[in-house]
Amino acid sequence: MSNALARLRKLTDDQLFLRTPNGMEPTPYAQQLAGPTASALQVIHAAINQKASFDPSTSKRAFTVGMTDIGEIYFLPKLMKEVARLAPNVSISTVRNTAVNLQDEMEAGHVNLAIGLLPQLKAGYFQRRLFKQQYVCMFRRGHPLDKKTVSLSEFSSADHVVVISAGTGHGNADEILGRKKVVRKVVLTVPHYVAVGHILHDSDLVATVPERLAQALAGPFELSYIRHPAKLPEIAINLFWHGRFHKDPAITWLRSLIVGLHGEGAPD
Repeated sequence: MSNALARLRKLTDDQLFLRTPNGMEPTPYAQQLAGPTASALQVIHAAINQKASFDPSTSKRAFTVGMTDIGEIYFLPKLMKEVARLAPNVSISTVRNTAVNLQDEMEAGHVNLAIGLLPQLKAGYFQRRLFKQQYVCMFRRGHPLDKKTVSLSEFSSADHVVVISAGTGHGNADEILGRKKVVRKVVLTVPHYVAVGHILHDSDLVATVPERLAQALAGPFELSYIRHPAKLPEIAINLFWHGRFHKDPAITWLRSLIVGLHGEGAPD
């Protein structure tokens, strides 16, 4: 205690406490500091114990999550259903990692979480594996490739739609096909996956897409998919957050909700 008081006296250039016949008494300056110091301690105490103060059932927190169009198709329906049930006043906005500098926005707290194949998020970030998935070959039901076994030659000869998903790791699939010297007859190139279901439903085009997207599109658009003939490697889809907000109770709650709904072992 004496060492701490000595440091404070040096810092404030005041004795702060004086010895009197009645014991140690605060100086006028120490009394002046008492109010602001108590307020500051209350703020610190509230920050340390803020976890207990977050109640999703009454919170009006607005979250921003970085994800691709694939993420919106696959994650949002189930997530928003649970948010409506558990946190009816909470809102969620999504943002493309190509529309903002995702690293800067997450560090500043403007984007709370990011989901996807995001190799650029490394130092300073936490991540949690949600799942691994394969790339598959997708087409309309009744397509000539809609059979148990498809050769690489048959795959190459088909008409293809290719998605150039800038800012994500999904471009690796095209790079790997190139390294394997798999030549495709590309007749359509689009910048996102959101239109793929509509395109495949009304054409004989073939697309290489992540398996979870294929699962989401197959029923509504009457599509089929098979294991990719080129045997592409699995990809990992992760949940990311910046280390500055690792213990933020609201973000911790949303992370847990997403992992519970979409993490490995989560119910379909």
